[in-house]
Amino acid sequence: MRLGNNAKIDLLKHVPLFSGCTKKELEALALIADEIDLREGSVLTREGQPGREFFVLVEGEVDVTQGGGNVARLKAGDWFGEIALLTRASRTATVTAASPVRVLVVTDRAFRQVMEATPSIAVKMLERVGERLAHDAETREPA
Repeated sequence: MRLGNNAKIDLLKHVPLFSGCTKKELEALALIADEIDLREGSVLTREGQPGREFFVLVEGEVDVTQGGGNVARLKAGDWFGEIALLTRASRTATVTAASPVRVLVVTDRAFRQVMEATPSIAVKMLERVGERLAHDAETREPA
């Protein structure tokens, strides 16, 4: 059963990057979020490769590895690939389906089109990124 727009909005509003967005802004994001099913073993992102998509896990689990070592296991409701929406940086990790998965996918191209049409989303995202950077700086030990 495919997700309706309201279910997509509900998933997206729990992503910290979009937490400041209004319902109308989340609706714009939900419209560009494609829902896809992938088999166990499918590689969603590969460390060092260009990133062009952001993912929210709807069902299933994925393993996150860096440098060949396990970093995390993500489950339904988790997200990854947000750096690809904000920069053109290479993927920082490999993400592989540990089970059959269903994900919402937002491509960087579609995302940029929404940003041009609704710049308030970009401003709110920058606020979230700034808050995260400030928090990281506060919690880091002095050198």
